[in-house]
Amino acid sequence: MTRLPTSPTRGPVQLELDWDALEIAVERNAPDTDSFLDLTTGKVVTIVAGDPEAVHNRQLVSEHIKNFLRVEPASSREQYRWMEKFVGSVSEEPLRERLIISIDGKGAFRRFKDVLLAYPAERERWFSYRAELLHWHIQNWLAQHEITTTNAPPWGKVEAPAELPVVPGKPVVHGAEAPGEALRRQARDLIDTIPAIDLPSAIAFLEFLRQRGADAIARGERDAEPRGPSPTDDDGDDDGNGHDDDSDDDHGEHEPPRRAAS
Repeated sequence: MTRLPTSPTRGPVQLELDWDALEIAVERNAPDTDSFLDLTTGKVVTIVAGDPEAVHNRQLVSEHIKNFLRVEPASSREQYRWMEKFVGSVSEEPLRERLIISIDGKGAFRRFKDVLLAYPAERERWFSYRAELLHWHIQNWLAQHEITTTNAPPWGKVEAPAELPVVPGKPVVHGAEAPGEALRRQARDLIDTIPAIDLPSAIAFLEFLRQRGADAIARGERDAEPRGPSPTDDDGDDDGNGHDDDSDDDHGEHEPPRRAAS
């Protein structure tokens, strides 16, 4: 999707901000989606390729470009680093091992989410941690563009997120041989020891596992469609480390970030 230009902030701006819409825009990191903050109203205009309102919204922004500022979402690369830090703080060794494997390679965000579904306490901790980082990102972005608000954010005062403790154990490192590659090498070594007569059964089982994974991905994409696009990367399908840009998978099913108690 061809991106519209955006003008720099016109100096200090004060407005009543639609915080919830801005939060969604910061999460929404898809290559087919652009979000703009209206500096006159505090509203967020989102342009989604293929959406019936896309032409109207694009025209609205292009005709009044000086009134709009492009929202800079947290990139997949940045959100992947958050995920790595979280995995490094998991104290339960079996879960930590599964998460290390889950974030290696294509589909990392989806697999990470799927693993956490079976661990509600850790899943809740992840969403709380991620919300803190997103809110800090929003605050820094507003300060960078000299934007102040007349209304406080619904999640309360934002402070720099504390660093998560690093639990001793297997490090979250993707070096010369990533965890997934080590397992694939182990599988190949095992196949070399299987008698030829048993190979058809082994191949059939591997085909079953591959199809099951493909079906799970297709289901996840269908489930996310009614909710619209969600956060992914700002620079294509890769976060720079061989991981595909699917951080939007969280947004389709995740719990909303916790708000401050009123």
